[in-house]
Amino acid sequence: MTTVLLVRHGLTAVTGKILLGWTPGVGLDERGRGQADAVARRLADVPLAAVVSSPLDRCRQTAEAIAARRPAGERAADVAIDERIGECRYGDWTGQELAVLAKDPLWAVVQNQPSAVVFPGPEGEALRDTQARGVNAVREWNARLGPDATWLLCSHGDVIRTVVADALGLHLDLYHRITIDPCSLTVIHYGERRPLVRRLNDVGGDVSDLLPKPKPAQAPAGAEDPSSPGPAPAAADPGEAVGGGAGAWSPSAGTGPSAGTGPSASTGTD
Repeated sequence: MTTVLLVRHGLTAVTGKILLGWTPGVGLDERGRGQADAVARRLADVPLAAVVSSPLDRCRQTAEAIAARRPAGERAADVAIDERIGECRYGDWTGQELAVLAKDPLWAVVQNQPSAVVFPGPEGEALRDTQARGVNAVREWNARLGPDATWLLCSHGDVIRTVVADALGLHLDLYHRITIDPCSLTVIHYGERRPLVRRLNDVGGDVSDLLPKPKPAQAPAGAEDPSSPGPAPAAADPGEAVGGGAGAWSPSAGTGPSAGTGPSASTGTD
């Protein structure tokens, strides 16, 4: 499985007040820099094949804080930029106060049927297109880095929520049910059968489950036990319950990561 760590950028001075979109030159404030440093320290021991960021300042600064704590020589010490995971293009809504936008008739559509939304103006984007480019970027990076890779994506609340909705098999109209707080950690395993969302909106949980697992010791050649019943069966999919019904056993039972909590982060809080 390819493992993707999705991290939302830290706070800015106007997060939750202004719809920033692609507004240039808005970086992390003191709170956001503290959040970025905290998540960088949490993930310092997790080997990463790449750190990939939205081109916007608030994401780049968060990603650079994470990359700065990578071991010497690790490729992820250099941040790769991918415009496909940049913020939704909100068109004429960009830079406006959220309190004003909430009175626009389009706001109700954004909240109730986001798959139908195309943001106004020549630069406006359909939210379904935001999801498509984000999911395509994740899939292409997975293919590039390989099935054994763990890599990190630093993006925006709406982009991460649409990627999570795709992994969960949720229609885009339900993506508001997903909360992604600033500098939260979400983990998705992409396997042959299906994506598995293993951690969602984690703002402080233990990350030891993301560390490489030690390989089992190999028996010396010719030392096979003649009474052995033969090769062990293939390992079950980590997200697959075995046995069915109440009390079904899951290979990952008791080891699942924690989920964070926090206030809802609906469209327009980025």
